[in-house]
Amino acid sequence: MVLAAADACESKMAVDTRILELDPIDSGLSDFFLITSGTNTRQVVAIADEIEMRMKREFATYPNSVEGRRLGEWILMDYVDFVVHVFLTERRAFYDIERLRKSATLVDLVQLKAALNEKVKAVRKKSPAKKAAPAAAKKSASKAATPARKATATVTKSVAAAKKAAKSAPVKAPAKKTAAKKVTATATKSPAKKGTKK
Repeated sequence: MVLAAADACESKMAVDTRILELDPIDSGLSDFFLITSGTNTRQVVAIADEIEMRMKREFATYPNSVEGRRLGEWILMDYVDFVVHVFLTERRAFYDIERLRKSATLVDLVQLKAALNEKVKAVRKKSPAKKAAPAAAKKSASKAATPARKATATVTKSVAAAKKAAKSAPVKAPAKKTAAKKVTATATKSPAKKGTKK
């Protein structure tokens, strides 16, 4: 993020961009200070806007606070891990913030880029080993699942065959209920028994 911010400063023709790595014992507020200058207030605001836009677009990060944008003489942007100071050239000479942070070490941009590239290469070397293990696990899981899939397929085939056979079998005509009809008919025609009279 600090390198991207420094690159944003260069794209807006900032003057004398420096990165200070703060001593953790001396300062618990941030890891880096990015200090740069502009020749006029409009350029100072343009540099700050470019840094903010780059951080938003590339890292989805917004500054916790921004101070001094209205005057444009000294804009301070706090990104927690690093703090950006964009000065008007005269103001930078007046405040001399580099002198106030004597314990901080000046970081060379080329060295910082080289260190970042080394870290990226180290991470990329570790990642193929991590990807290979899940791939092997997926292959073994698919091999173990193959007999179960075959069994399921045979069951579904036999069920389908049974349904097909049931559809093609001849349909028997329902049994006639003629005997039952005759019995009910005779029962209704026969006269009811007469009860004995007293």
